[in-house]
Amino acid sequence: MAVKTRLNKYIASAGVCSRRDADVLIEQGKVLVNGKKVNELGFLVGEKDKVFIDGKLILPKKHEYYKFYKPAGYITTSEDEKGRKTIYDVLPENMKSLKPVGRLDKDSTGLLIMTNDGDLINDLTHPSIKVPKVYIVRIDGRINQNHIDQMASGIEIEEGKIAYAEVDVIEISNKTTLMEVVLYQGLNRQIRKMFDFLGFQVESLKRIQHATIQLEGLKKGEFKPIKPKQIKELKTYLNKIAGKDA
Repeated sequence: MAVKTRLNKYIASAGVCSRRDADVLIEQGKVLVNGKKVNELGFLVGEKDKVFIDGKLILPKKHEYYKFYKPAGYITTSEDEKGRKTIYDVLPENMKSLKPVGRLDKDSTGLLIMTNDGDLINDLTHPSIKVPKVYIVRIDGRINQNHIDQMASGIEIEEGKIAYAEVDVIEISNKTTLMEVVLYQGLNRQIRKMFDFLGFQVESLKRIQHATIQLEGLKKGEFKPIKPKQIKELKTYLNKIAGKDA
């Protein structure tokens, strides 16, 4: 049996607009399927169907998935009004249409998933889906169990914003602590603000995993395609934690 897709998702996957805006176009009668106007929001289309918007044929884009080892000194955006270097100064021309899933601040390094799959970006970043992100962090001081308990129970890093983190200590020396930190939120500079509240400065911060995708196999500044099998496993995992059918 041929796989069919909801019309609004088909339009969104072509990069025309969001699913919500696609619904508006459908309701306005601007969408034709095989020459016929469609007003049903749940209408399904298959690979052989021809979809037109305002008389223009649209085709879904092929989804691309890469993992990228962001080096320090680059911000996670396409443009910067201050003239700072961005990750797109490192990435090749053919990847400049892809978007990062979430952000890493200028001084942080590690894994960024790059893709043009808007549905996957939404699932990986939506606050209602608790997707784990794993970091290796070094701070300038010796952490203790009380600090770890505070991070687990929640720290108010901004007015009305409570941040949580799971911490597993890897090594404590006389002057620094190396640890693994797991987040299920996506608050701005969350780890740095949490340690700042506790009186520590972050010396290094590297993301090593986002959901099921791992950084391993890459050097700083390198990137490589994520295998289809890994994307399938990732989407199955996201459906599971979101309570959807796989």
